[in-house]
Amino acid sequence: MCYLQEILKLRRILGYWPRKISLYRQALTHVKNERLEFLGDAVLDAVVGDMVFRHFPRRREGFLTNTRSKLVKREMLGRLADEMGITAMVEAPRISGPHRPHNSFMGGNTFEALVGALYLDRGYDACRSFWEKKVMNHINLDKLAFEEMNFKSKLLEWSQKHRVEIDFPVDEIREEGQVSPLFIAKALVDGEVMGEGRGYSKKESQQNAAKMALKTIRQRNYEHHQSTKAAV
Repeated sequence: MCYLQEILKLRRILGYWPRKISLYRQALTHVKNERLEFLGDAVLDAVVGDMVFRHFPRRREGFLTNTRSKLVKREMLGRLADEMGITAMVEAPRISGPHRPHNSFMGGNTFEALVGALYLDRGYDACRSFWEKKVMNHINLDKLAFEEMNFKSKLLEWSQKHRVEIDFPVDEIREEGQVSPLFIAKALVDGEVMGEGRGYSKKESQQNAAKMALKTIRQRNYEHHQSTKAAV
């Protein structure tokens, strides 16, 4: 990407003209942005915490903490990086073959590094403006805040109430050419597979499996209710 295109794209993404272009180039270089990633992570915690605090004036600390966690988790930042065109700008390591690193978290890591660069270049207020004016265009905050995210915990609560056994066996596979493994989890209810999920961590795969299992349970309950009504 030529210099002018790089500047214009950063201006469109961030809402600011970059002053110290070297900072942003470092943020967009996957193998050199760990320090900026660390800084951006801390800045995001403050920016997002501030926004959530003001948006939900009557909510307690636990709700605010949970909402902030949903917004700054790596999967969310990765999705935002993809949608905003950040991931496409990343200078990834030019390595091929069996030692090529998996880029499942590259977008989220780069998002944090870019925030770190913006903080050093323009300060805290610019980071807050970037989040509120650019990033929030991609997020329905109220919907996200009240969305149930801990599906595994919800399924375990259901199992205790109905006195059934729940298990989450996980298999680990490695796709060709990837170093990082892919995890495939099953949600077993009294030995029956009710859901299956994939992810790049055991936790993520189990959450996805639990989410599918809860959908299956709701569907079966609905069908049972409908058949009972029809019989009456």
